[in-house]
Amino acid sequence: MQILDGKALSEKITNQVSKEVKQLKEKSITPGLAVMLVGNDPASHAYVSMKAKACKKTGIYSIVHEMPEDISQEKILETISMMNKNPNINGILVQLPLPSHIDEEAVLGAIDPVKDVDGFHPCNVGKLVLGMDCFAPCTPLGVMKLLQEYQIDPKGLDACVVGASNIVGKPMMNLILNQFATVDICHIHTKDLKAHTSRADLLIVGVGKINLITADMVKDGAIVIDIGINRNSEGKLVGDVDFEHVKDKCSFITPVPGGVGPMTIAMLMQNTLKAAREEV
Repeated sequence: MQILDGKALSEKITNQVSKEVKQLKEKSITPGLAVMLVGNDPASHAYVSMKAKACKKTGIYSIVHEMPEDISQEKILETISMMNKNPNINGILVQLPLPSHIDEEAVLGAIDPVKDVDGFHPCNVGKLVLGMDCFAPCTPLGVMKLLQEYQIDPKGLDACVVGASNIVGKPMMNLILNQFATVDICHIHTKDLKAHTSRADLLIVGVGKINLITADMVKDGAIVIDIGINRNSEGKLVGDVDFEHVKDKCSFITPVPGGVGPMTIAMLMQNTLKAAREEV
């Protein structure tokens, strides 16, 4: 069993982004990222703080638009329009989830696709499905970078993605399908989850449920990617996979923390750099 070390790889990618940002700055180009943070969700504030620190480390200019919980949708759309027109902003990110009175689809759809570094705009979603160059969502893209770093080729593998969200599961399915894996995707209405997971060469899980995947649900020698982030009763960060009992059955497995999580931030930095380069 080998650990897929996302922390080490994210450092490697972040350092490379820093070098390339420095090169752009020598040409008087500074990549810029704008983040919209609506409301007081503690997890959202923590994620935005991590993104701001990563921007500082890589030399990317960043600004956070903090907005109250009761802000109107019209005001949010006005701010996005302003950022779309700002030549100093290459990437725009709306931190999810949004308050219930805000139409998430309308907000994400208002972002200029060339600045959509989260990869949630319908134009980028469509391009991803078609296998075209686009901004892919950062977490699934981070998984692909991990597989690449450890020379794991999805081509011809039987893959199972557990979780069908627009942010993780669906784009993850498309990314590995584009690499010619044979893909099963499971969700809350899947009748027999074990029947799908136990035959997968590549098992990718991201639903937010502690110990959803147990050892008896995993094929011997499988590659297991755990995207889930949960806190157990002791306050410890854990994933969706019962790591201690599953790890001995795997050829590769990601830890939580230190697996996919750090890769998400690294991919956001890489996508912002990509956006800046495409505007040159």
